Amino acid sequence: MNAIDNGKNQENDISLGLLLDMLAGIKDAPLVFYYDGQPVKSGYHITEVKAGQFAGLDCGANPETWSEIFIQLWDVEENDRKHMATGKFCAIVRRVTEHVRLDASARLTFEVSDGVRPMQLYCATMPVLRAGAVHVALSPRPASCKPRDRWLAEENKKAVVCCGPSAAGSACCA
Repeated sequence: MNAIDNGKNQENDISLGLLLDMLAGIKDAPLVFYYDGQPVKSGYHITEVKAGQFAGLDCGANPETWSEIFIQLWDVEENDRKHMATGKFCAIVRRVTEHVRLDASARLTFEVSDGVRPMQLYCATMPVLRAGAVHVALSPRPASCKPRDRWLAEENKKAVVCCGPSAAGSACCA
């Protein structure tokens, strides 16, 4: 299994710009998204690409702002269709940019439905090139507590600084 991004294929929440960068130069390979343990059907469509600017207040009363890009996938089977080529996916996104400003660094969310089940939100992992196709795993986008997430990130940063290579005279991990 070859990761297009040099092995970081487990990283979630990639941006649109990063996804497009990873797909550059692989225009003829089929692009297969996976969600709920299954690949999308070969006739899937991109039914909508939209960009949003959001502002809110988190559960700790902290103001939050962010940009997000949503790509809606309609997971349907169509006669004689193969999975969309990466070049076509990139061309669709480029076409959208002619009408809508897309921030390449914005959070990327996939909205997926088969037209029967309700639409669900997913984040994407890094693309993986395997057996001549580009595979992108989509995982459900969970809710989170931003104050807790920030606290955990700070604690993890402290642990790395503290328990990394110790400086002479450091009482940290003595």
